[in-house]
Amino acid sequence: MITSICDDQRCEERILAVTRTEKFSKLLHELEICNEDEQKQKIKEMNKMIYEMEKEEFRLFLEEELYNKIDKMIEEKKLTLENAILLLKHIGYCKALKRFSHFSFNNSLLSERFEKMIIDENEKKEEKNEMLLFDLCECFVFLSNLRISSELLSICVPCLLKVASKKEESEEVQKKVEMALLALSRISNFIHLKQELYFNEITEIMSYHQVHHNLTRFAYYSMWMFLIRRIYKDKSLEAVISNELHLTKEAIKELEELMRYVYLKKEKEEGGEKEPEEENILLRWVQLLEYFLGSCLLRNEKYSELIRCVAQTFRAAKDNFREISFWCIVLFVEAAKSKGVQVDDLLESGAVDTVLEEIRQLTLNDKMACEFLDFFDIISRRLKGQTNNEADEAYRKAIKRKALEKMEEEGCEDIITSFNETFGFFNVKFDRLLSLNTSDYFVNI
Repeated sequence: MITSICDDQRCEERILAVTRTEKFSKLLHELEICNEDEQKQKIKEMNKMIYEMEKEEFRLFLEEELYNKIDKMIEEKKLTLENAILLLKHIGYCKALKRFSHFSFNNSLLSERFEKMIIDENEKKEEKNEMLLFDLCECFVFLSNLRISSELLSICVPCLLKVASKKEESEEVQKKVEMALLALSRISNFIHLKQELYFNEITEIMSYHQVHHNLTRFAYYSMWMFLIRRIYKDKSLEAVISNELHLTKEAIKELEELMRYVYLKKEKEEGGEKEPEEENILLRWVQLLEYFLGSCLLRNEKYSELIRCVAQTFRAAKDNFREISFWCIVLFVEAAKSKGVQVDDLLESGAVDTVLEEIRQLTLNDKMACEFLDFFDIISRRLKGQTNNEADEAYRKAIKRKALEKMEEEGCEDIITSFNETFGFFNVKFDRLLSLNTSDYFVNI
């Protein structure tokens, strides 16, 4: 009966998706015979449909044919450039929201048009249209998925940062700033993005916000994403992010505030009001911090406090936001691997307690169990290696003793041992390289 209901729901969703896509295509065709104001109204309706599309539906919708169609309409003056930008900006924004990668724009005629327009507009000595240049740069960065040339980056990045630096607190300006920072976060891992193009400006924007709180939550997150994902290409950012911009302190503050929305979810639903954006940003923060711990090698004394906050996030989210709670555990695993995080941080923060509590839950699934075992495996391996320094060796033994006592106290040794019977299944299903030796999951001195 339940299967039948689920099948019916999926069938209805597929029908709705087809209907929505057909309606979008019809509206796109109708733009050719509308005046500028009528086009704006239809594009507003089209943008609403794009926002409502599921990821798979969105993927099918974003084909090279769409961009070539828009390019032809601009060329034949059947669609104003202003209205085309209005539609394309929203497509790009939704791509970023849905974390969607698609290469059709880069292969399209529209990409060639915009690239030429950006270069031509930037080279103008007089009567340069700064707003048009910004719009073109934002569209191009949002829609691109392949590498952007050094020449284009040298134009687009300063242009986006100029808008992102605006300090007015009006809703309209805040939205423009948010869009600019979100666009920048889309190109954070580009090899040719030189530090001198962005560093002074983006750290100034961040420092200003930390005092005046002028950015939206999504804008602030996007800026951190941009910087943190640059670490892979530029290790010098580690110290700046940790010591000058105080990521750990700021992340704790953001997580604590966003957790408040998670706790209030039921009340908001009962009152007919829900704020899924906070849920979305909380998930993004946890995933970003997991990436950071995997990229940054520096030791930070506040890691224990940060991981404690993630443990609290796990408890807040586990009943209603399973994806967030799963990523909290993934973060624990990455923290266990990190050279900047000590095993003591995992014990003091409550990460180990959280995992031990969840191991005993009847709702434990294979995916989560595999992460838990990975977590214990990594800790065990870290505590087995001996050190040459006598003080370090004494510290290592003390931490091993503390970990063992924690497991004995929680009565979890038998539970972990019982997982040994299903390791073969875990290894095949999840391709984990977990040891089949049960003793590896204990921290005997």
